[in-house]
Amino acid sequence: MKRRNYFQLILWIATLALGVTTLGCSSTTPRRNPTGEKFPQVRGDSLAGKPFVIPDDLLGQPVLLLVGYLQESQFDLDRWILGLLQTKTPIRIFELPTIPSRIASLFKRTIDSGMRDGIPQEDWAIVITLWADQADRIVAMTGNEKSRNTRVFLLDAEGNIVWYTDRGYSGSQLLALDQKVREMKVASQATPNE
Repeated sequence: MKRRNYFQLILWIATLALGVTTLGCSSTTPRRNPTGEKFPQVRGDSLAGKPFVIPDDLLGQPVLLLVGYLQESQFDLDRWILGLLQTKTPIRIFELPTIPSRIASLFKRTIDSGMRDGIPQEDWAIVITLWADQADRIVAMTGNEKSRNTRVFLLDAEGNIVWYTDRGYSGSQLLALDQKVREMKVASQATPNE
């Protein structure tokens, strides 16, 4: 039994080393601001197990998407969420861990399980993981320079990007985002339903 565990450990380390090497050789895509563009259609599953097609399943009202490319993005992402809760910004929020690594996608059950361990169950429904080619669509749109920074997308009711930042959390950006959300809400209430 000990020999088998040792072999599994060596296999796991070799796989991890291959994954790190693959990630280290990946190319860097320059940062860009996609404001004014339609958010690309991507598919993922929430930690609660529900499949999503984004933005299609979120249309009808504005939504905020917080995209993280690395585990280290979580600190920046948590600051955004805390700030949004403190300002009581009136918007639906979804967190999108975006993992373009083909190697990592082989371990998606393990990775999602690890995320479930660190995220309260009541938040699982708003955490939607995007893997491999689905994640590549987001990277192509925003770039992956400064990968630790959260990509913050405000989408209108039709899935268009109306506000975006990838500079990292700041109080002034939070207030600008909050103001934009509130303006959109007022404008939607002033427009009669057709």
